[in-house]
Amino acid sequence: MALKVFERYLAREIYGATALVLAAFLMLFAFFDFIGEIQQLGKGGYQLHHAASFVLLTLPGRVYELFPIAVLIGTLYALTLLARHSEITVLRASGLSTGALLRSLGKLGLVFVVLTFLFGEVVAPPAEKAAQQLRLKATGSMVAQEFRSGLWVKDERSFINVRDMQPDATLSDIRIYEFDDGYHLRAISEAKSGKYDNDGRWQLKDVVQTLFVGGRASIRRMPEVDWQSALTPDILSVLLVVPEKMSLMNLYQYTRHLLDNRQKTERYEIALWKKLIYPMTALVMMALALPFGYLHSRMGAVSLKVFTGVMLGIGFHMLNGLFSSLGVINGWIPFWAAVTPSALFLLGAAGMLWWVERR
Repeated sequence: MALKVFERYLAREIYGATALVLAAFLMLFAFFDFIGEIQQLGKGGYQLHHAASFVLLTLPGRVYELFPIAVLIGTLYALTLLARHSEITVLRASGLSTGALLRSLGKLGLVFVVLTFLFGEVVAPPAEKAAQQLRLKATGSMVAQEFRSGLWVKDERSFINVRDMQPDATLSDIRIYEFDDGYHLRAISEAKSGKYDNDGRWQLKDVVQTLFVGGRASIRRMPEVDWQSALTPDILSVLLVVPEKMSLMNLYQYTRHLLDNRQKTERYEIALWKKLIYPMTALVMMALALPFGYLHSRMGAVSLKVFTGVMLGIGFHMLNGLFSSLGVINGWIPFWAAVTPSALFLLGAAGMLWWVERR
């Protein structure tokens, strides 16, 4: 019963501190994001209310990114206050072991794991996509393209070139290069526009098709053609959202599409593994905060420990991004590129706990 009372008390302190830290971070990042969006004002029809809406729609993605850092600082702050009032010392003297305290933190941390997963899977991806669509529509811009000639996509034995793609996934100035089994050019189809219908097909408008048969070329003109392709608006929507903010399902589908077409998948595979592992980092951060709760005033004031937590959180965020980039550049195994930062911080937490216990 005493342990349950302690866990409720600990939960109130940690949840309250984490919520406060997360709210402070969100306001800070929202302010800087809004300042960045002001530079877009006047471009097309982009107004102040568009900028505010864009920032609000990107907040769920910020919550997902900042959750582990907020958990680290919030847990560290709560445990440091308990240590300052000698409450942890009393509990340990009463028989509460480090293992029992870790288990209690683990139970409380499951809430953060679930919340991080929900924000990363359910809330952030559609909100991020809506934010990008809002800005593109308001500024009158097209979806970003990698080449001057437009977007290039491989679909089995066809190569597709799209000059422009609207935020609603409507395609403009489409060219489809079809090859046979021997990779000889079989046909070139050009269409003014294309829109995806509810039957899972693209409706191409104003189509001019050039067929190559037996060394001869023939031309056909058609006002409308139904085009069946593995490409869907969901696959093309990856152009609106960076891999780290995509949902697991979209990441999996696009990775499969790249694999089927023998294209590089490292960046998306690393993002996929990170999406699976990232919610668990909340537990790692709580374990990392525990050693600070065992240290008393000889380690300095509460503010110093909170500052240390901020530095550790920033360090984790940078290390996480660094290993993702290095994994893509060096062709590392995606799982290890994704899990290494969390594993290093978990080892650091274990080492600090061992050092504190020895003292």
